[in-house]
This record gives sequence, C-alpha cells and structure tokens, in this order.
Amino acid sequence: YFSAVARGDIPPVRERSERVPLSNWAELTPELLKVLHQRVSGRLIIHVDELAHMWKVLNLPTDLFESVMNVGRFTEEIEWLKFLALACSSLGVTIAKTLKIICEVLSSDYDSGPPRIPFSTFQFLYTYIAEVDGEISASHVSRMLNYIEQEV
Repeated sequence: YFSAVARGDIPPVRERSERVPLSNWAELTPELLKVLHQRVSGRLIIHVDELAHMWKVLNLPTDLFESVMNVGRFTEEIEWLKFLALACSSLGVTIAKTLKIICEVLSSDYDSGPPRIPFSTFQFLYTYIAEVDGEISASHVSRMLNYIEQEV
C-alpha cells in the first residue's frame, strides 16, 4: 500500500473489508452481577451515570445496559433491585431461573446451603419480574407467593 502511494500508483484495495471486532466485552455472569451489587453498596437508588460507569469498568456490553434501561423504563434515578432483577433476567430462560440467579447474587450466605434472601425482598422482585414479563397473572403471583410464604 505505502510503496504504491510512494511511487504515485493507485494503492491496492481489498475486495471486501475484514470484520474487526468492535469491542472485547465481557459476558454477563451472576458473578459479575454480584460484584456490581457489592459496588452499589446497599443503596436502593443509584444514578444512571454512576451505574453506567460501573458497568463500563466491568467491561459489560453497553447494548445490554441500554436494553435493561429500556425494559425497566429507568431514567436518571434507578431503583437498583429492579435493575438487578432485569439484568438477571437476561441470564435466565425462565422466571424460576431468573429468581434463582437473583437469590444467588443477593445472598450473603457463603456456606454450602442454598442462597437465602429475605422473603419480602423475594416477594418484591418476583412481583416486579412477573409484572414486566406480562405473561403471569396477578392471581398466579399471589397464589405462588402465598405458597412460598407458608413453606418459609
């Protein structure tokens, strides 16, 4: 290319451009969500700019961040647990799997038992995820929560 330019010739042109990866994003995992949760430090509300910066520092996909923001209809002030629940839902195929991931991320239990969170937190998140999903009736959510509460 440079030799052709130096001689005054027309430089060679590739027939098709090679695809160059635009970024080297990390894949979202429950472990990275747990790190993000720890960085939020127990706050209920976080500003979009701060969360976007944390997301970027972890090298997570910006399109996923924007998708979660759109689905949750978040603006400047983000309810952290709702954002986290939607981010977890991008990993879970079913609502049950999503809730399992949420429990793993939020749990501070490091023993060999199953991850545990307060029932009120579970109730809030299950209700929110079901509401966003739109496929689960309020009566089903209510019956499920009553059943789970009795088991707890």
